[in-house]
Amino acid sequence: MTYYDNLRPWAIFQRLPSEHNVCVARLRTQSDADAYASILRQGGGSFQVVFDGAIAVSGTREI
Repeated sequence: MTYYDNLRPWAIFQRLPSEHNVCVARLRTQSDADAYASILRQGGGSFQVVFDGAIAVSGTREI
C-alpha cells in the first residue's frame, strides 16, 4: 500500500461479471465515497464502497 493509498482509505470497486473487481476511485471519507458511488450507479453497473486501510503496528513503547 502506498502513501497515497493511506491518505485515501475508502475505495470504490466496480464489480464485473467476470468476478474481477476494479478499483475506480479512492477517497478520504466514507460520505464522499458513498456519494461518488451513487453517481456511478446512475450510469449502470455494480459498485461497492469498502474501507481499504491497513493498520500498521510499529513497535510499542513502554512507559
